[in-house]
Formats: sequence, C-alpha cells, structure tokens
Amino acid sequence: MIQVEHLTKKYGTFTAVNDISFQVGKGEIVGFLGPNGAGKSTTMKILTSFLPATSGKVSIAGFDVFEQSIEARKRLGYLPENTPLYPDMKVGEYLRYRAALKGVPRSKIRERVGDVLDLCHLADREKQLIGSLSKGYRQRTGLADALVHDPDLLILDEPTIGLDPNQIRTVRELIKNLANKRTVLISTHILPEVEIMCSRVIVIHKGKIRATDTAENLLKNHRSVGELRLEARAGDGAAGVLRGIAGVKDVTEERDGDWTTFKLRLDANTRPGEQILKLAQERNWPVREMHQKSATLEDVFADLTMSEH
Repeated sequence: MIQVEHLTKKYGTFTAVNDISFQVGKGEIVGFLGPNGAGKSTTMKILTSFLPATSGKVSIAGFDVFEQSIEARKRLGYLPENTPLYPDMKVGEYLRYRAALKGVPRSKIRERVGDVLDLCHLADREKQLIGSLSKGYRQRTGLADALVHDPDLLILDEPTIGLDPNQIRTVRELIKNLANKRTVLISTHILPEVEIMCSRVIVIHKGKIRATDTAENLLKNHRSVGELRLEARAGDGAAGVLRGIAGVKDVTEERDGDWTTFKLRLDANTRPGEQILKLAQERNWPVREMHQKSATLEDVFADLTMSEH
C-alpha cells in the first residue's frame, strides 16, 4: 500500500529525512515512532502530497505521489495533528461539504456521511456546531472527514493527543476497527498505544530508520532491556561500583537520607541480582528493596533514539 524508496528531504543545509526506505502492506496498522524533530511529520506530509521531496520515490497503492498526486490522494485519508475544522459549520454540513470536495458522487454523499457518522459515533452530533464540540468529538469529526471518501489508506498524525483517557480509549477502538478493511499508518508518542494497536513498528531518529519490526520482536531482540531498582544504604562511589557489573549500561541514583535508590539500565538477557546481593554483602550495604522489571517498548525506543549517532 505504501512504498518508500530512498526518500530524502532537505531544508537548505538541514536534512530532515535522510535516504529512508520502508513498506506498509495492505491491512497493516503500523506505528511510525520517533522523538520530536526525527522526521516523522515531514515524511507523513510527503506521503500525503503536502510537501515535495528532495529526492527518492514514494507510491500509494501503486500511484507515484509526485507524478500521480491526484490518484494517490484519492486513495488516502489524512488526519493531521491539529485537525483543521470549520467551527461555524455543523458536523453533518461540514462532512457533506468535505465529501463533495473529495469527489464523492452527489448521489452517494448522504449515504457516505451517514456511514462515517455511525462509524465514528457522531450521529447524535450531526446538527451540532463544530465550535461547540469537545476536543474528543472534534477529533472524531476529523477522523470522519479522513474516512468520508472511503480511502484504502489512513495516515494519522498523533490522533489521540490532548484527549482524556476515556476519549483515547474510544478513538483507539475506532482505529482498531478500521483496520479490518484499511491500512493505517499512525504516528504517536503514546507507546503503550502502539503495543495495543499496531502490527508493526517503524522507528525513525534524526531522519534515518533505526528499526522496523513487530513490537514483540523489538522487545525480544533488541539489546536494550528493562531496569533494576535497588534501594540500599550505600556510601559514596556505590554507583560507580554498580556500573562495573557486566551487563549494566548505566546507573542513576537518588538519595533519601541514609538510603539511596539506584536505577540500573541493563543489556538484554542480563539478570545481575545475585551478583548485586553478593556485592552488597561484601560491602556491608543494607538492602531494603531490589526489583527488576521487564523490558517495555519505551525502553527500546529510548535506546534507539537517545544515542547521538
């Protein structure tokens, strides 16, 4: 559904996207992840024909987004981070207007608008002014707009940003249900959402693709793992001693009176608990608590995007 080959985008001397290639297959929900400034939004704007590329090739459903832009755009729906809506229009009125702009035949506009109102749970808001809607309902209206021409592909940029937990749950379920017949590329900073919704993850950092795999495989195969938390009464220099243990990548510490909480970042498949307890016994460190938590997608994301290279 999406084919990106050697895509590069430069702004003067700054390279926002640097020779990236990836594919998204039909029916996939793919999470597109990266910190601020990584190149996510630039890539999405190129995919949706909002921006030209400096070089490379991008196709949507087989249509080149640069040479066949109209045909490519007919097949995608786009929900930007800040949904541009007309606050003085009613929800149904706005969606009928947008359907006409997107080429939905006049005879089918009312049917399509009715379908997306039902799909996005907006039927009871059809006659309400958009300007009076809550943030959650405005987001649903933007999603209905992205769907009104029945596209094969949805590109969603931070679709749950600014929503409360109940609104997030509703939008998340909507997106999951859409994948039954559509391909979805979703950019988000909420990593637990990616684990729940996405069949695959693409991580971009400083304009380059750093990883692409299922969340499960990233957790299993990547060198980063979780964290070990140790509370002990240890003197100065204890963090340095802990850093010397094989498999310990980094140690941070926080003091509370005589007690110190150490957080150890670990390599994959490393379980240094027994060695730490032996070390504490040798150095007479009373230990109040020690706990190692499993890896999360957030750990992998941090490891992939905190490096300078």
